[in-house]
Amino acid sequence: MARVLLFGPLRDLAGWRERDVEAASLAELRSFLTEEDADLGAALCGPGVQVAVDQAIVRGESALSAGSEVAFLPPMSGG
Repeated sequence: MARVLLFGPLRDLAGWRERDVEAASLAELRSFLTEEDADLGAALCGPGVQVAVDQAIVRGESALSAGSEVAFLPPMSGG
C-alpha cells in the first residue's frame, strides 16, 4: 500500500490529508483517486501540481512499492 499525502488546497478539496491506497504505479493511483472523486482527480493533474515519491519529485510515471509515500504538492508561490 502506498501512503498518500495531500497538502494545501488539495487536502481541503479531498477532505483528508493522509490515507493508504493500494496501487502499483502513479498512474494507477491517480486513476483510483479520480474514480473516487472526479474533482480531486482533475486537481491532481492541474497545472503546477508536483508529485513526490519517497520524498523525491518525479515527472511522469513512477512505479510504487509497498510502503511508498506519494505526496501531491499544490502550486507554490512566493518570493
